[in-house]
Amino acid sequence: MKSEVVIKVQKKREGAIIPRRATAGAAGMDLYACIDEDITIKAGEAALIATGIAIELPSKEVAAFVFARSGLATKFGISLANSVGVVDSDYRGEIYVSLRNFSAKDYTVKQNERIAQMIIMPVLPVSFFEVESLEGTVRGEGGFGSTGK
Repeated sequence: MKSEVVIKVQKKREGAIIPRRATAGAAGMDLYACIDEDITIKAGEAALIATGIAIELPSKEVAAFVFARSGLATKFGISLANSVGVVDSDYRGEIYVSLRNFSAKDYTVKQNERIAQMIIMPVLPVSFFEVESLEGTVRGEGGFGSTGK
């Protein structure tokens, strides 16, 4: 395994909590709500929740990806409004999480509540080259269930 990657974190708000893993084997680091007062997300609506932190990623070969917490999504219907958030390597502003309430009941986010998880992942440098055709495969252009149920 490679050595540990160091991410610089700046607290942008008083009371902000530095991301951390809930267990030693957790892939994601919890992001916490850093809000002045509780925020109620009505059923079917979304809200932007501040985390109170900004990060500096070590290179353009990595990005931070923000995912839903499975417990919030499964138990309460609270997930990310944009499915997955991306924090680019050159972004230095505060990280916000857009939460959507997919349930039929209002949900209240409280100060320091774990609202999402962040995973640092590699980003491959790529370039696109336009061609007239692509190499064929057995699957071809089959998609959206073409390989079975």
